[in-house]
Amino acid sequence: MAFAWKAAGLTYNRYVSVASRVVRRSLKEDKRIAAERRGESDLRFAKWENGKQGENKNLNAANESAIAEQASQ
Repeated sequence: MAFAWKAAGLTYNRYVSVASRVVRRSLKEDKRIAAERRGESDLRFAKWENGKQGENKNLNAANESAIAEQASQ
């Protein structure tokens, strides 16, 4: 039996990201603001190909664009 997020074509990290965003947005205003600040991060990643590092990208921006791309398909 496959998990629902796996059947939808999401990775676990994307699934957790979407779920946490939904929970944060459902909170009352004062709690939501504090939770959204905790959810922010400034992580970067780079793909390595043939022993060379590619361009550094912001993880949040890449994740949001991947979610938007997945939703449009």
